[in-house]
Amino acid sequence: MSWLIIVIIAYLILAIVNLADKFIIGNMIPNSKAYTFFVGVLGCVVIFLAPFFLVWCGWKIFLLNIFVGALFPIALTFMYRSLKVGDTSKMITLIGGTIPIFTILMSIFVLGEVFSRNQWIGIAFLIVGTIIIAWLPNKKSLWYRIAVMFGIKADNSKKGIIEAILAALFYALFFIGTKYLYSVQPFWSGFIWIRFGTLLFVLTFLIRKADRDGIFKSFKDLMKGKGKLLFFGNQGLAGIGFVLQNYAIALGSVALVNAMQGVQYVFLLILGAIVTVFKPQAIKEDISKSIIIQKIIAILFVAIGLFFVAR
Repeated sequence: MSWLIIVIIAYLILAIVNLADKFIIGNMIPNSKAYTFFVGVLGCVVIFLAPFFLVWCGWKIFLLNIFVGALFPIALTFMYRSLKVGDTSKMITLIGGTIPIFTILMSIFVLGEVFSRNQWIGIAFLIVGTIIIAWLPNKKSLWYRIAVMFGIKADNSKKGIIEAILAALFYALFFIGTKYLYSVQPFWSGFIWIRFGTLLFVLTFLIRKADRDGIFKSFKDLMKGKGKLLFFGNQGLAGIGFVLQNYAIALGSVALVNAMQGVQYVFLLILGAIVTVFKPQAIKEDISKSIIIQKIIAILFVAIGLFFVAR
């Protein structure tokens, strides 16, 4: 199967996961550090595959695996904190629109990747499509327009945007690191080592008493509530999407895979609109004629970008 098909499937799954994340963070686990801890621990169930796939990679690669694995929960923490501030499609778009920029620069200067003319055209269309999705015409100051553009409350605008950009930076570092690691060791072995690094990092959340108490309280509240099946089911989907995304990175270009996150936002916009129509109290998304036209144009840009990337 082509890496292009794999990554499209991965982003469809991750769009569903992001939509559920907004509801879970807002209604079930408001503590972003606790949520990151749960995601990090549950995502490490793959470690049980170690007896079948794990191979020793040497101390240098081992330490790099652990370091790269630690970058993922850091990115998650910043992302979840930004999600609490703005609406799903806009904050995810800000993060995802920035990731390809960081990734392209790092892939050129760190990995030495070279792109064809068609790939550059495709990347440009994908990034512009992502920006169009996020853009909303606003008045007042430039900073106010930027804040409202991403659905951020005025009093939290600077904090929300900074956290979203930091999330994008750490995601880019993580993806660049995984691409390199998959090139020097078997995919499943590298994947397991990296997840082990994630597990070690999130376990440090238990050191501070305040964080530990918050995590235990969130866990008790989750187990008492009716939404635990949603949470665990969503994490299962997230695991599948994450594996497919990483496998696509191992097979293809990390910069192209990340540039294609515009596909995820197209799925997210469609799913968000459907949920808003049938269950508006679950997730609040803006729907109007001008916004619908804007998102259709964005979808066309993403489709054109995919066409050039696939050539």
